[in-house]
Amino acid sequence: MNSNRRFAVAAGVLWIIATVADLISRVVLVQPILGAPDYLTRISANEGQVLLGALFLLIGAATAAGIAIALYPVLRQQSEALALGSVGFRLIEGAFYLGMVVCLLVLVTVSRESANAGTPASSIYEAPAALVMAARDALGQVSVLIFGLGALMYYSVFYRSRLVPRWLSAWGLVAIISVMLSMLLAMFGLVESFSPPQIVLALPILAQEMVMAVWLITKGFNPSAAASAPAIATAPASTTSLAGAQTL
Repeated sequence: MNSNRRFAVAAGVLWIIATVADLISRVVLVQPILGAPDYLTRISANEGQVLLGALFLLIGAATAAGIAIALYPVLRQQSEALALGSVGFRLIEGAFYLGMVVCLLVLVTVSRESANAGTPASSIYEAPAALVMAARDALGQVSVLIFGLGALMYYSVFYRSRLVPRWLSAWGLVAIISVMLSMLLAMFGLVESFSPPQIVLALPILAQEMVMAVWLITKGFNPSAAASAPAIATAPASTTSLAGAQTL
């Protein structure tokens, strides 16, 4: 297995881990609790579930950054600027994920203190909890936009270079714009988070990333596209100058 094939498999595996970890954290473990009106009481009663959600979100943060890092050695042969930009944005995305993890841990502490205070005094913890919830939501919204910027960069490289089929990279470009639009609509209060319109707009990227992951694991990068870029990039300067002189 050559290096490009190893990078493709690594990126595909990381894509699957990141997507599954994020879905388990947000949809299965955290959102059913934080989406309830009495979320402080529910957090206190389900601390283990929330902490497990934080752990899966942490895994998602690490693997999301790992995807761009795994792709970088191949993408830099096509466009070093876009490859480096995609790594930078996905690392920033991972940092925002870590901020969301911290918010979950703080909410667990606040809910515990609220439960210990008893019913009459527990109301004083509602305002701090609301602020932490607002911070978590803001971090999540911005992280999706940052993810979209990084993803647009590597899908642009995929589309131009034909490292993967153009239908797959074009699907990725359209799906990224769709999920970024869904988040902007939520940020401006035009749709509710996790509402049907937002979910519909976000579904294309979920499906596309799973298809991309399977493609990279089973097929890898287009060998001819991957092989052509280094030859152009490493062509001796003297040869290029000679070719230019001959055309004059």
